[in-house]
Amino acid sequence: MYFIKKVGSVFIAVGVNFFLVPFELFDGGVIGLGLIIKYVTGIKAGLVIICVSLPIFIFALFHNKNYFISSLHGLLLSSFAIDYFASLPELFPINYPIPVILSAILGGILTGTGMGIMLRYKTSTGGTDLLAQFLAARFQVNIVIIIFILDIFIICLGSLLLSSSSFLLSAITILFSGVFTSICTWDVYY
Repeated sequence: MYFIKKVGSVFIAVGVNFFLVPFELFDGGVIGLGLIIKYVTGIKAGLVIICVSLPIFIFALFHNKNYFISSLHGLLLSSFAIDYFASLPELFPINYPIPVILSAILGGILTGTGMGIMLRYKTSTGGTDLLAQFLAARFQVNIVIIIFILDIFIICLGSLLLSSSSFLLSAITILFSGVFTSICTWDVYY
C-alpha cells in the first residue's frame, strides 16, 4: 500500500510541476488552493497544502482514524513530492515548447490518475479529497461528483485572484482529472 501511495504521489507531483505550474494553471481541491497561494505569494505549494489540510485532518482524527492515518501518509508524500519536483526546473516542459491546452490536459490526466490510484486504495492527498470521502460515505453520493463540485469552486476562486483566462484551461485540467480519477475508482465507488 505504501508503494501505491508513492506512485500516486509521483503522478500528482509530475502533473502539477511539469504541466500546470509552468503555465500558472491550477487543479481543484487543496492542491488547487496550494497552487493559487503559490502563484500569489510564492510560498511552496506542498507546504500550503499541508497547512490548509490541517482542520480536515483534525476532524478525521476524531471521526475516522483509518481515513486519518491512511490519508496522512498520502498528504505528506504528495506534498513533499510536489515541493521536491518543484526544485527540478530544468526538467519542466516549459523548456520544451508544448501548447498550453496540451499542458492542461496532460496535467489533468496525471493528477487525476494519481488521485484515482490513491483513492482506489482508500487513501487520499487529504484536504478536499478526505472531506469528499466523508461526504460520499455519509450521503451515499459518488466521491468523484463531490470532488468535481469542490474543484469548480476552487477554479472560480483562482480565476478571480489570477487571470480569467486560467479559468477555462484549469476547467479543462479538472475535467480530465475527474475523468481519470473516475476511471481509476470506477469499480470501487460505483
